[in-house]
Amino acid sequence: MNERHERIRLSEKIGYSLGDLGGNMAFQMMMIYQLKFYTDVFGLDGALAGTVLFVAPLLTAFVDPLVGIATDRTHTRWGMYRPWVLWTALPFCLFYVLAFFNPGIESKPLVALYATISYVLLLSVYSFNNTPYSSLGGVITSDAHERTSLTSIRFVASTVAQFIVQGLTLPLVDHFGAGNAQRGWTTTITLFGLVAVCCFVVTFLSTRERIAPPPQQKQNIRKDASTTFGNKAWRTMFFLTLLLFVTLAMFGSAVNYYFQNYLDAGALSTFLNQVGFSTSHSNAYSIGFSLFNTVNAVVQLLGVLLLSGYMSDHLGKKTTYLLCLSLTTLFTALHFVPAPDDVAAIYALGLLKSLAYAPTVPLMWVMVADVADYIEYQNGRRATGFCFSGIVFALKLGLGLGGALTGIILSGFGYIPGAAAAQPASAVTGIRLAVSLVPALLFGLATLTVAFYPITTDVNERMQRTLEERRKTQTH
Repeated sequence: MNERHERIRLSEKIGYSLGDLGGNMAFQMMMIYQLKFYTDVFGLDGALAGTVLFVAPLLTAFVDPLVGIATDRTHTRWGMYRPWVLWTALPFCLFYVLAFFNPGIESKPLVALYATISYVLLLSVYSFNNTPYSSLGGVITSDAHERTSLTSIRFVASTVAQFIVQGLTLPLVDHFGAGNAQRGWTTTITLFGLVAVCCFVVTFLSTRERIAPPPQQKQNIRKDASTTFGNKAWRTMFFLTLLLFVTLAMFGSAVNYYFQNYLDAGALSTFLNQVGFSTSHSNAYSIGFSLFNTVNAVVQLLGVLLLSGYMSDHLGKKTTYLLCLSLTTLFTALHFVPAPDDVAAIYALGLLKSLAYAPTVPLMWVMVADVADYIEYQNGRRATGFCFSGIVFALKLGLGLGGALTGIILSGFGYIPGAAAAQPASAVTGIRLAVSLVPALLFGLATLTVAFYPITTDVNERMQRTLEERRKTQTH
């Protein structure tokens, strides 16, 4: 079969995309609310909460190569990667709920221990689910256009998850809790977890693996590691992913505090009333923050649909990334400028940032899939799971570092966890830095990293032609 020119059914693309919707039901929560949950529900100091977020990914570092090794050596009638998406569905839901469950422990060290254990479990099952899921996208097709289409639809689904989690979490917590915050959190997370389970089952049932390692390839962990880690394209994507998710986690965590502690509640309430939302000072934060996330998710969705494929087809993936990350850096830095009552300006900057970043969202995983091809092209070996496992580890480590850095900044500038009164001016300054200049600096470093990515459009086309000819030869 010539998989390079095989068109993938829309139903299979949608089925595959639902796996990312399921994964993002937890990932978006970890990125936006995990630090806030630890400081304001568990009552942990910002630095201690940040330590939990940093230590947990390090404790699961061995999991990711283990997942890559295991999935690349899985042989079932359903394929190498699909079964893992199904097998991990229920554990994913269980550990997700535990990570946002308050057991009522009074001792802060014990609370931190519980938080660490539950977060380690969640990150571990996330690796066992997301690494094979991401690898699956690399073996459904090798056609460049179909791969971009598949990944674009995947990130439409992830944006839907972003819309649900970022836009509806606080209203659902208030609704289900009815004054009992822990009951609200537990019910909301359980609901999100069950949605994830359903999505994973559909992904398993609706997809098919078409690309296999070369038939003459012998299993060799040392060679898989050396050809992967020694590859310039893979190292570039590792550091790019790390920097991106440090930045995304930092901004996502800090903007929550930004809305609650920096924006003027009266000005925010007035703005929301003007755009059709009946609010008061008491609920302006939850409604305003949810609206900010919802509108940005919609704009990002439109950007993915309208701009990503068009820009990558006309400019190439690398150039698109460089241009869009440069603009994202600028709009992120500008979040430091608005005054507390410049609510419209803050929403406008959020929209511009989301639109600028949107085209890069599906391209990252397309580029990682291209790296798996590039390693096979250069070395004659294919270890898709191992390739993706390292990137997933970079993602998790970035998520932890971003949350940790935000927590350290909050603590260093004097943030008081769960304070009923206004935060000190120094803490507000720390929040402003954590939502603007510091993540902008990291976005800038990520932009520089893209310059080292060696797979240009010409290289990719030459690579796919060569691989196609090899696969024809190997099947005869």
